[in-house]
Amino acid sequence: MLLDLLKSNRGLLIQRCRANAAKRFRSNSIPPIIERGIQLFLDQLVTTLSAERLTSARPDAHAEAQLMSSEIGRAAATHGVELLRLGYTIDQVVHHYGDVCQGLAELAVEQQVRIGADQFRTLNRCLDQAIADAVSAFAEDREAEIAQEAATLHDRIGVIAEEERRLITVAIQTFGAIKTGNIGVSGATGTALVNALYELRDVVDRTVPELRLATGMTTLPGDPTVDAATRGVSRTRT
Repeated sequence: MLLDLLKSNRGLLIQRCRANAAKRFRSNSIPPIIERGIQLFLDQLVTTLSAERLTSARPDAHAEAQLMSSEIGRAAATHGVELLRLGYTIDQVVHHYGDVCQGLAELAVEQQVRIGADQFRTLNRCLDQAIADAVSAFAEDREAEIAQEAATLHDRIGVIAEEERRLITVAIQTFGAIKTGNIGVSGATGTALVNALYELRDVVDRTVPELRLATGMTTLPGDPTVDAATRGVSRTRT
């Protein structure tokens, strides 16, 4: 029986799941959080199978089994979010539940244990519940994370735009004063114009790489947006 197979081979099954999961990591060792997720799922599966085996003798056992299915889903959802926040992918979330199914199938064949149809359905239901809730929670948390990143980027762009607008306004006003012919270019007004243009360039130089990183873009060497000639110009500020 599947329940007896789980109880008598828990350590071996965890070891095999660990070995399979390690193949998907460069360091060939899996993070402790994934191993805890496997152990928790196995314990919940054992509790669910035990409750369902008692269904015929105890009317309340069916409700207990249903409750455990919900607990499996909630635990898997929490596990999915934890993995997302540690930087793991949705594929890794799904695969380490698949490791449990593969490990059980291999053990059943090796030990010639026949898994009954009812227990096999329970196993599939628990796996489906865990995977669905883990993936759903993972996706929802990722969407919330993306929305927060977008809001932060939106606010940052607004601050940059206001800074650029201020400097452009200064440049326009000082240039307008110089155009009247009453103010020399080499005076304080001319210096204010030059300083405003330098500061505007600084804003662009400082924020373009920041925004590219925020949007997943990279700045390549020799980027045509970088004017190397202007970088060598000395600044005169008052």
